[in-house]
Formats: sequence, structure tokens, C-alpha cells
Amino acid sequence: MIKITFFTALLFFAGSKGVFSQTDFGRNSSANTYAETEFRRGVQAYYRNAFNDAILQFEKALSYLPEENLILDWLGKAYYRSGIEGAALQQWQFAAEAGYGGLLLQNRIEIVRERRITGANQESSLKYTEAGGFPGVNGKETVFSQPVSVLPNPDGSIWVLSYGSNDLLRIDVNGNVINRVTGPINGFDRPTDIIRLLDGKLLISESAGGRLSLFTGNGRFEKYIGSKGRSLGQMVGPQYLAQDGYGNIYVTDFGNCRVNVFDRDGEPLFFFGSKTASFPGFSGPTGIAVDDGRVFVADCVSGAIYEFDRFGNYVDILVEEKKFSKPESMKKWGSYLVVCDKNRIISVDTRNGSVFENANTGNAPSRITSAVPDVNGNILVTDITANEVYLMSKMTEVLGGLFVQIEHVNAEEFPKVTMDVRVENRRRQSVVGLRDVNFYVSENKRPVTDLRLEGAVSANTVADITFVIDRNPAMAASSGELQTAVREIVSAMEGKGTVRVVSAGKIPVLEYRGNTRGLLNFSPAALKAPLESEGRLDLALRLAANDLMSGEKKRAIIYITCGNVSSSAFGNYGLSNLTAYLNNNSIAFSVINLKEGSLDGEIQYLCDNTAGEPYYVYRPEGLLSVVTDIINLPSGLYQLSFRSSLPTNFGRAFLPVEAEIYLMNRSGRDESGYFAPLQ
Repeated sequence: MIKITFFTALLFFAGSKGVFSQTDFGRNSSANTYAETEFRRGVQAYYRNAFNDAILQFEKALSYLPEENLILDWLGKAYYRSGIEGAALQQWQFAAEAGYGGLLLQNRIEIVRERRITGANQESSLKYTEAGGFPGVNGKETVFSQPVSVLPNPDGSIWVLSYGSNDLLRIDVNGNVINRVTGPINGFDRPTDIIRLLDGKLLISESAGGRLSLFTGNGRFEKYIGSKGRSLGQMVGPQYLAQDGYGNIYVTDFGNCRVNVFDRDGEPLFFFGSKTASFPGFSGPTGIAVDDGRVFVADCVSGAIYEFDRFGNYVDILVEEKKFSKPESMKKWGSYLVVCDKNRIISVDTRNGSVFENANTGNAPSRITSAVPDVNGNILVTDITANEVYLMSKMTEVLGGLFVQIEHVNAEEFPKVTMDVRVENRRRQSVVGLRDVNFYVSENKRPVTDLRLEGAVSANTVADITFVIDRNPAMAASSGELQTAVREIVSAMEGKGTVRVVSAGKIPVLEYRGNTRGLLNFSPAALKAPLESEGRLDLALRLAANDLMSGEKKRAIIYITCGNVSSSAFGNYGLSNLTAYLNNNSIAFSVINLKEGSLDGEIQYLCDNTAGEPYYVYRPEGLLSVVTDIINLPSGLYQLSFRSSLPTNFGRAFLPVEAEIYLMNRSGRDESGYFAPLQ
């Protein structure tokens, strides 16, 4: 009986196809078998987010088959997710030079190399080109008429305000109309601009109606603000809108040649723009934007941009007269303004007034009335003359396509398989808002069955947060501020998600892991790690990140510090490796500075090159919004499920899977694989 069993097993292994191409059963079969075992363990460790273990397993597999390109590819993936991008590129390059991977691997190498270059060109100085569009007429059906303004949503959809058809449309990334709003009971009266207020509500100006209309975030009418006339709180031809950090609303009033200001409740405060000794007065105010208390107003007659304070006092001229032909919409874009000027889109540096042309619609009849950056790194443009909404992308994005990564595959319920797919552009910006029609999944180049889009992480409203607390002796004087910061942020989590505390001393310590209730009464005196001057921040960040990857897909590290770092803070891991580790695993990094002033250069570098923001503990608006900011960070991670039809060889076979994404004129692809459960 033993002989029959052995013979049957021998036939089974001899007749089965191996995982690797380098050897077959007749040549070096023992090395092949050992390599397959280690490779399988490596793939399983990779999908458990145990990337260091995966590296060890792939290295062992490679010791048996040193030239096997599939192992090199996966070893590169494990190094990449570990933040060691230099080693990842080296392994991929070895495989590419051996003829493996083709254009797909070459594109991956190129993108990762580009991303490693810091100090790249600012968004404002990049050329954009049309990457797609939504026409107002689809066949014989009129979708909208004379689009005049556009507002991007965090989920990738957009609101399009139609001047000609007097309506507001919500459109997804594929151009499908999700919702149509015709306004209040009497309808819109020539709507002109739309903005999202700090509380999430929508505000629309109606130029012919001489009023503003307030809507909920879903498009339900609430009330009017202002009326037609020349007195305080009245307007004649209201045009463009802006809001400052205090909730005050600014409206350019073309007919009255002024800017009207309302409070957050819609009550009139004052207006400004008349001629003074230092200011010539408005002739045709159009675009308006507010940046950190500075109010910028464009004038379509003088062709200039003027600067005021938030009380309406004239400060200076930002862009000299006649620089623009006929400026209209003006929206904030980081430290820049996006200005529409006839058929041109121009960025203006608010620090010095320098201008750069980002896009031009050419010689065809065109009048651009709004241009707004969206969540996917594009610029949304309304052309009222061409009756079309354009989506403009950076030249490199249009030519290079999307960066797609199959991050996780779960085959525990085989033949049902679920997988997580991340979609980004070449500059690491997430692509959100994709629908099931944007995905194509295949196994061994054959389409899968029962493909479903299970969900998008961008819609999640829960995040896991880990506090990394600086244990420098200087923190002793700021224990009250530390307590305030932790308690305020934990209370803002509203009992959702998991919270952790890591002390960044010489030896990082995980102080707490659990629900938020356990930290509502946090006290710095409860920390076990002592105050010491030679803290290892790099090890603390790695410890915090490792623990986060097993939880929610939205996750963040909040570093609480007095702003200084020790000389040994980055002795084990460099800044580039740490930023890569956080970015490649979608972990945001925010900082709470307990002292007023600037952060040390190393901490500022981490903030600038990862998702997240720096905050001062006693900033006027408080810290409650820190959690909201983390949850609202865009995420291009999607979960798909399908039914596999591949033979598993009792769980020994490596099953290849491919994911392709199509969005307008761009696409991206990735190849991966998995093992079914052993039988």
C-alpha cells in the first residue's frame, strides 16, 4: 500500500506544472520544490502585511533558484512595501534585464524612480492638456447647457452648474448624471458660481436673481441669502464666491462694482471696493479667493488682481493691470490661484504675483468660466461657449497612464476571491470615484466571472490613529498641552476605530492599544517610557506603522512633539525610507506642535512628503478637525471580488491574476497572483 501511494504521488508531482519557469521536474527538482515552498510562504506573508518575513522567504527561494524572475519580482514588491525602494528597483531591474515583465515592469520601475525624486516641479508650473470631457449634448439628448461653474466632491464626482439650463447636475467620473437639481421652488435665475462652505453646505450665486441660494451637501434647498438692490446685503449681478476661515462669505457684485460680505449665517456685514486714496476702485469685479486672511479680487476691466485684508482694507496690487485680458473665476490652489482668462488657465503665485500659463484651449471659440483642481489631481474646466466640461491632466499623466497595484488577495473562500486594488496617478495622488465599469480583471489572461466592486475605501468614515509621543526632556514643561491634544483628538474619534500610543524614547514602547474610551482621560504621567534626550523616532514610527497595517484601511500616525528632534532620531532608518514606508502603505503622518513656531527640518520633511498636516496645539479652530482631515484624505483603494475558474492543483498552483483600470483616455494595469488553500 505504501508503494502504491508513493507511486501515485510521484505521478502527481511529475504530471503537475511547476510554479517557476527556470526548472522542470526532470532538472534540479529538489531545488524547484524547496523554492516553491519558500515562495508560497513569502506570498502568504506578503498578503499578511508581514513584509520583512516575506523578504526572508523570497530570499530563501531565490537561493534555490537564483535566476527565477518571478521570485525577483515578488522580492521587489516586498522591498517596496517595506519602504526600501532602492532594493526594490534593483530586483525589478534584474528581472527586466532578463526579459521579464515587458512594458508593465518597465513602467513600474520608471514611476517609482520618478517618485523618489523630491523637490519636483510645483503643480502650478506644469502644463495641462485635455484628457477627456463631458459634452453638454449626448446624441439628441441635452445634458446641460452653458456650464458656468464646477465643484469637485471628495468621492470623485462633480457638481456642474448650468447657466443656460438653470440647473445643477452631479456627474460621476465616467460622465453619468447621478443627480439633477433644478433649484428652489421658482428655480434658478441664471446661476453663476458654486462653492462648498466649511459646514459642507453648497452656496450658489444667481446673477439675474440678485441673490445667493443655500443648499445642503446633497442638493436640497434651504434658504436665500441677500436680495436684489444697492443697499447693505443687496446685490446686482452677484458673480463669484469665496469663504474665509471664520465662515464669512465674500461675493463679487458686478452691478454695484463691489464685494459684499456676509457672516456664516448669511447676515450682511459690510461691502468694499470703492475708490480710495490708494485704490482706484473696482470697474468689473469677477473672481475672488481667500487665502489665510488675504482676500484677492480680479477685475475684468482693469485686468488686474488686487489684495485686501478680510475687513476690506486695500493692501496692494498682486498682479498688475492689463496682465489679463478678461479674468473671471479665481480659485485657491495651495499657495497659488487658478485664474480663468478667456481661453487660458493661469496660475498665480500669491507670494509674489508671478504667473504661469497651465493650459490653453486653442483657437476654437472658447470662454473658460471656471477651473478647479479636483481630488484626482486634475483640473476641471467649464467652457460656456463650447458647452463642455473638460478634464485636464498633466502631460505626463496622459502619456504615462495610471499606476495600479494589486495589494492584497484573499482566497480563503476559494473559488470566491477578493482583492484590494490601489489606483493612483504617477505622482502618487489617489484616483477616487471609480465604478465597476472601470475595472477589468482576468486570470491567466482570461476574464473572471461574477466580478463585483465590493466597495471603495474613500467612502469609509472610520480611521485608526496611533499617537507617537516625543519623550524628549523638553516635553516635561508641556504635559498640559500633551494631555489636551490627546484628549481632544480622541474625543473627536467619537468611539470609532482603534487608537494606540507609542512612546518615542531610546527603545520605543507601545503604551496603549484599544478603543478610544481608554484614552478619554489620558494623562502623561501614565506613560511608562522615561524622558530621555536620545529618542529613536525612526524606530517609533516603524513600530507604529507596523501595528496600523492590520487595522482600518484609513490610518494615520500623529506625532506630538515640542518641535525638536535628537541627533539619534533617524539613526536606523533614513528619512527617504520612512517616507516611502508610510506612503507605500497609505499611512498619513500629521504633527501636533506643542510649541508655537516652526518644526525641525526632519519633521517638516516628513510632513511635506507624506499625507497629513502639521497643527499647532492651540490653533484658533482647535484640534477637533484633525480626525476629519484624516478621514477626508482621498484613498484610491478598492475591493473587488470574483469567482475563479483556475485549477488549483490542490492548493499548490500559483494562480495569476491581472487587474486593468480604464478611465476616459487613461488606463493602468498590474499583474499578481495567489495560492488557493491547500487540500
